[in-house]
Amino acid sequence: MEEVLLISRFITRSLILLSLWFLCFPPGVVCDTGNVSTSSNSSSKPKVINIGALFTLNSVLGEAAKPAIQAAVDDVNSDPTILNGVQLKLLISDTNCSGFIGTMEALQLMESDVVAAIGPQSSGIAHVISHVVNELHVPLLSFGATDPTLSSMQYPYFLRTTPSDHFQMYAIADIVDYYGWREVIAIFVDDDYGRSGISVLGDALAKKRAKISYKAAFSPGDTESKINDLLVEVNLMESRVYVVHVNPDTGLNIFSVAKALNMMGSGYVWIATDWLPSYLDSKDAVDSNTMNILQGVIALRHYTPDTDLKKSFMSKWNTLKYKGSAGHAGFNSYALYAYDSVWLAAHALDVFLNEGGNLSFSYDPKLHDTNGSMLHLASLRVFNGGEQLLQTLLRMNFTGVSGQIQFDPDKHLVHPAYDVLNIVGTGTRRIGYWSNYSHLSVVPPESLYTKPPNISTGSQHLYSVIWPGDTTSTPRGWVFPNNGQPLRIAVPNRVGYKEFASKDKSPQGVRGYCIDVFEAAISLLPYAVPHTYMLYGDGKRNPSYNELVSRVAQNVYDAAVGDITIVTNRTKIVDFTQPYMESGLVVVAPVKEAKSNPWAFLKPFTAEMWLVTAMFFLFVGAVVWILEHRINSEFRGPPRRQLITICWFSFSTMFFSHRENTVSTLGRMVLIIWLFVVLIINSSYTASLTSILTVQQLTSGIQGIDSLISSTEPIGIQDGSFALNYLVDELNIAQSRIVKLKNPEAYLRALKLGSKKGGVAAIVDELPYVELFLSNTNCLYRIVGPEFTKSGWGFAFQRDSPLAVDMSTAILQLSENGDLQKIHNKWLTHSECSSQVNQVDENQLSLNSFWGLFLICGIACVLALTIFCCRVFTQYRRFSPEDEESEIETIEPSRSSRRSIRSTSFKQIIDFVDKKEEEIKEMLKRKNSNSNKQQTSIHSFSDGQASSPS
Repeated sequence: MEEVLLISRFITRSLILLSLWFLCFPPGVVCDTGNVSTSSNSSSKPKVINIGALFTLNSVLGEAAKPAIQAAVDDVNSDPTILNGVQLKLLISDTNCSGFIGTMEALQLMESDVVAAIGPQSSGIAHVISHVVNELHVPLLSFGATDPTLSSMQYPYFLRTTPSDHFQMYAIADIVDYYGWREVIAIFVDDDYGRSGISVLGDALAKKRAKISYKAAFSPGDTESKINDLLVEVNLMESRVYVVHVNPDTGLNIFSVAKALNMMGSGYVWIATDWLPSYLDSKDAVDSNTMNILQGVIALRHYTPDTDLKKSFMSKWNTLKYKGSAGHAGFNSYALYAYDSVWLAAHALDVFLNEGGNLSFSYDPKLHDTNGSMLHLASLRVFNGGEQLLQTLLRMNFTGVSGQIQFDPDKHLVHPAYDVLNIVGTGTRRIGYWSNYSHLSVVPPESLYTKPPNISTGSQHLYSVIWPGDTTSTPRGWVFPNNGQPLRIAVPNRVGYKEFASKDKSPQGVRGYCIDVFEAAISLLPYAVPHTYMLYGDGKRNPSYNELVSRVAQNVYDAAVGDITIVTNRTKIVDFTQPYMESGLVVVAPVKEAKSNPWAFLKPFTAEMWLVTAMFFLFVGAVVWILEHRINSEFRGPPRRQLITICWFSFSTMFFSHRENTVSTLGRMVLIIWLFVVLIINSSYTASLTSILTVQQLTSGIQGIDSLISSTEPIGIQDGSFALNYLVDELNIAQSRIVKLKNPEAYLRALKLGSKKGGVAAIVDELPYVELFLSNTNCLYRIVGPEFTKSGWGFAFQRDSPLAVDMSTAILQLSENGDLQKIHNKWLTHSECSSQVNQVDENQLSLNSFWGLFLICGIACVLALTIFCCRVFTQYRRFSPEDEESEIETIEPSRSSRRSIRSTSFKQIIDFVDKKEEEIKEMLKRKNSNSNKQQTSIHSFSDGQASSPS
């Protein structure tokens, strides 16, 4: 809405100025433009082309731009390779630092049939003129209007030939992030240029998790008295990082007043945008007084590569005939951009004419005069080739004195970059570069364009800086507000557990563990922190900690120190330090000694462990029987006897009392491994059973938070604790079951009474309180179940308070050097008490502890069985009557007979396996002997037949 009002105001002002202009200058009184006919049909190439220039001549930027633009026109007109003899005619208008005069000059310039306009330097004037050129289709090439909003689609004919402030503000945000600052104060001129730039700075800082804590705006014409009042106000604030975004003609007043207010000393950070280097560069020699007030300032300057073209231009600068004085005076980076703007227009016009572009003007039917109107709108003419020339400008790509001139899709110059300067001594010192490609670096940006972009934190580098106050130590960037008020620290006025924080009669007013930790951390900070403690609560009941944290967020207190738990809803409104004590909710319940159990001997192992152990006893017994059955008479006999032998042997190994001897190698291997497993199981069982029978076992009707949730018994909590919200909101426990208890004495009474006599079944509280409570009650009560939340205690500060970060570092230092533990021992020493109820289930041995042993034993058994089966199979093949089969085949060739003989029944295999090893060997010997005899008979018979007569 604000932007619409501004546009409406500009259009209204333009119409009024048009009226004034045509009243003073009738439409017939118009200068000869030198351009071709206004007929839209003319296509002949003109001899002269008018281009305009709009800027303030008597200004830092204007004094640099005017000779550069005039020199560029001369260079273009003297270059036969461009425009083919067509001459550029420059029409310069002085805006005189006035929006009103600038608008009038722009309208007069448009009457001259210019095909392009160079300027203006003012962002405010550029906004107004952009509406005019939009209607008349005249491209506007600005070398100095850096307002980021001018790049919007609202101004299609506005083309910026210098980097936008959008990139400059992101460069400043990177510098702020590089030095670790989180808040800055923006001091800016209250116009389009200042407001838009600071708006982009706020967005850029937000991406770095930083912010503008205060926007200090002043009008361009404000006196030093008003600037003094403004700086006095910002000096009372916390941040000491100032970003100054003003005009170069009046910007030094800011630093003069700051110097008088002692704001240019140690601890301050001043960052100036490109206006300051532009001013310093334009002076031949800056006086010593000016340099003294600028010591330690960081500033940004447009980066332009040191090409031969730039060096040639700068060498000619001192002798330019258009300059008012000799020497280097007047030169700054805007002179380069102004020079390139003319060449951009020339290159585009050359292409435009070669492509058959039409340099003609016509009347817009929308711009007509109504009856009685004195505005004479019909005299304004539209450039017919404006759209084509604009597109030609956007696709230009050449190297100028300022570097590469090429536009991206957003109409920004490619590769925007800045020098990062540090003002020291009598001049400036470059400490690095910033580019949109790789951000902060200490090498020139063009050397990085050939490498992959790297904007990681570790790749950002700058050289050392000499800060205000002539120090090289990076300023902290903030101080406590200079309003004479110490830090307001809220301390909960507790009723119980006063060891953590309580009221005291000492000058400090409070005492306790939390107070000592805070004081120890404060003493480690490298700066003084004046503070005063303020009790929160009436002392009759514990205060609400959620309300206490809210008071900090509402700026009633600056911080809160005490046993404040860091929970989610609190972190949304305040910043917490690093936790200085671990905490979490636990359940405390009455316990009693467990009664003796006649089945206690089964408790050392879980049911799964018992089952697997029994199965392995039988499995190993069966494996040993299989391996020993053929060669060991103790494992033979009737089936009933063999079954009893298997069971007896397997279970007797538990006590190493088995009487059967193993004679096979495989059987002995399996038995040795199994006996090792049995040894481990026996030892573990004995140790676990001893622990169960000798250590006191305590039991409770409440097993933990889960049993509390499922029950309907009352639950006690500490008054003011966050446990109430957690139990009700997170665990859905009815609030009617919650009983608030003030102090440890109330805890003790409630637990003694129990849920049936008006007390509670259990208490839910944070671990530090519970440990203190249990030690003071001789361990009559215990923690049941595990800790079901994890959190910690921290100090609460207002959002974005830099003190929270420094205090976190101090707390870590206390933890590392052991001081935190010493403070803990001072206040919270208590007698040793086994706070956890001994659970029998936790002492039981499960299969997880022994599966490796069972796996080894199982593999050994399977391997032994495999070797055994291979041996038996080999013997069976040798025992099978193959020779007899071949004999039968020759006598009885019947197929059915061969199948019946070859087929071997399962019963025969079992009978073979059941035979003793000695019998098998004897049978194999007889078979071998018979085979030898048969072979001898056959050979004798064959020899006899061969010797008889035929």
